[in-house]
Amino acid sequence: MAVDAAGAVEIRRALVRLRRTTGLPIAFGGLVESGRPQIRISELNGTATSALSALAVTSGNGLGGKAVALARPCAVTDYSSSRRISHEYDSAVSAEGLRSVLAVPVVVRRRVRGVLYGALRDARPLGDRTLTAAVEAARDVEQALVVGDEVRDLLVAARAEPSGDAGSAWEQVREAHAALRALAPRISDPAVRAELLDACELLTSPTAPTAPRDDVGLAPRELDVLACVAAGATNAGAARRLGVTAETVKGYLRSAMRKLGARTRGEAVVAARRAGLLP
Repeated sequence: MAVDAAGAVEIRRALVRLRRTTGLPIAFGGLVESGRPQIRISELNGTATSALSALAVTSGNGLGGKAVALARPCAVTDYSSSRRISHEYDSAVSAEGLRSVLAVPVVVRRRVRGVLYGALRDARPLGDRTLTAAVEAARDVEQALVVGDEVRDLLVAARAEPSGDAGSAWEQVREAHAALRALAPRISDPAVRAELLDACELLTSPTAPTAPRDDVGLAPRELDVLACVAAGATNAGAARRLGVTAETVKGYLRSAMRKLGARTRGEAVVAARRAGLLP
């Protein structure tokens, strides 16, 4: 899996959270490099030197490599003297002055995608509360990477050349459009979220005779609900996809229908497509 900018942003945010919730003065981490059994440490927080920057950690080697190989958190009280790990990276760790270190893998669909580290400059045990907080920070990265994977898969499916029945192909595009809009609110990075919504607009353009009408004035969530309805979802199905209640979906749908001058769900979808708001 390629190391990407969005993934690096999530690692960076997780390191901030890790330091805040654990009180550890140093945190660093990185993602697995494409096609290689190693991670590249790309993000540093609280370090005093650049000794760890861009360090490649091979699976099985050192503390982080052990966490990758076992796919579970690992910790040592005194890195340089520990007999529980190998010592390929002692020079970099010593240059930064690290003693107690923990490493938590970021695991997505049973595959390690990265590692978060936290460290102290003195040798003392890292308690269960510290390790639990580090694991929770890693879970945040895992969720973000899952969303990113889903977005990429949906974009690939939506942009694929239509084959077979054209009507069936457009139904797939509409389903992808609805799924992408439902994913957007789960993305914490504003730039990535905006890019995803821009991609959603691209999916509407092949069927829109003109540019989307600004006078319709649908709110984002109203459009999310209509996208789900256009893909064939019931109110309950749209609620599950969007993470809201069925009553909330009904409210958004009624508001959208009023703005579009529609009397039924179907009319609202047709009107939205004519306005260039849906594929």
